[in-house]
Amino acid sequence: MAASYTFEDLSGATPTVSDNPYDGLIEACHDNSVEIQARYETHRSNRGAQQKEKLTSPDFAGVTVDTILAKLEDQTIEPGFKDPRHCLVFWARPPPQVKAVIAEVQKRLKAVAPNLWIMPQDSLHMTALEITHSLTAPEIDELVEESRSGIAAITDYTYSHRARIVKPSLSYDAQAFALSFLPAAGEPSTVDPSRKPEDDDFTYHHLRRDLYALTSATGVKVASRYVVPSAHLTVGRFIKTCDTETAEGKVDQARMKEIVQVVDEINDWLKTEFWPVDGQGIKTGGEWIVGEGKGLDNRKGALWYGSGGETIRLGKGF
Repeated sequence: MAASYTFEDLSGATPTVSDNPYDGLIEACHDNSVEIQARYETHRSNRGAQQKEKLTSPDFAGVTVDTILAKLEDQTIEPGFKDPRHCLVFWARPPPQVKAVIAEVQKRLKAVAPNLWIMPQDSLHMTALEITHSLTAPEIDELVEESRSGIAAITDYTYSHRARIVKPSLSYDAQAFALSFLPAAGEPSTVDPSRKPEDDDFTYHHLRRDLYALTSATGVKVASRYVVPSAHLTVGRFIKTCDTETAEGKVDQARMKEIVQVVDEINDWLKTEFWPVDGQGIKTGGEWIVGEGKGLDNRKGALWYGSGGETIRLGKGF
């Protein structure tokens, strides 16, 4: 993915006079978790329809290969190549039951696209806040020192502010696949049966808002690429075109339709197996209370694909 790649908010208008870009959606939703979940779902469904139309169109130009990842994975392309893009982030690490669901999703994707790059289980992450994404190592180190006073409180924040996400679904575009969730809105919890509906008043979007505010308070300028209503983990990327092209090097439209059909089937399975049913608990793997097991992971370095970089501090889990 190009460093300049931006994400379009397809959920609707979120005007605000706040300096915090996450306030607009909360204000537009009257600080109501049901409305916030609906806005995340609107973005997800609109984007899904948009990408489905694009990838199955006769005019589709082909998948977008991540050339940097391709060179990292196959050192014969450019021996000794290293990713020059250094980042500074706060990641949320998925608990084992969510990782198990992702492993099954990845298995089903590999069946239709064998050359798809799969995010390793230990590298899986959801970016709760991206501070910056494409600087040099010395520039990142300067930001780390500038934010040092707030790192402990930020990484531990999920211990006392427990945002929950539910309703997993597989999202995609011409570059990658991601498992996305929605902020919870009072659905019964299996992870924490004592959880009350009002506990979901503090949503994942509120968490993102607070992380932005806490980080900004250290004096660091947050320069993330997107604030769109999305809670997702990348699970796979295209690094070759052989799964999606004919022998002549043209887009294989039948294969693209097959890939999209497999995604639809995966989403039917996810909805049937892991979405909440009225009055019943959610099947294990269908919900995630952020901070479960591990607090936020403050990381720096060449970590675009999850495995690089280093942890500055890992927050307290519950």
